[in-house]
Amino acid sequence: MAKTCQITGKKAMTGNNVSHSKRRTKRVFDVNLFTRKFYWVEQDCWISLKVSAAGLRTINKIGLNAAIKKAAEKGYLYV
Repeated sequence: MAKTCQITGKKAMTGNNVSHSKRRTKRVFDVNLFTRKFYWVEQDCWISLKVSAAGLRTINKIGLNAAIKKAAEKGYLYV
């Protein structure tokens, strides 16, 4: 699961570099990923997750337990 957010499932996208002369070459748009440790109160342990900036906002909004449960249902995280 390299370069994939474990909460939102975001992956790297491909696109084109476009030069001034309009020549197109392939490039990769990587995800804004961070490796963060979170304290999971319900399990009383620390966990390490690879999360994107959007994943961090999701955890702040709905909470870590709900975010992990939603990610496990969608198949982004294997718990």
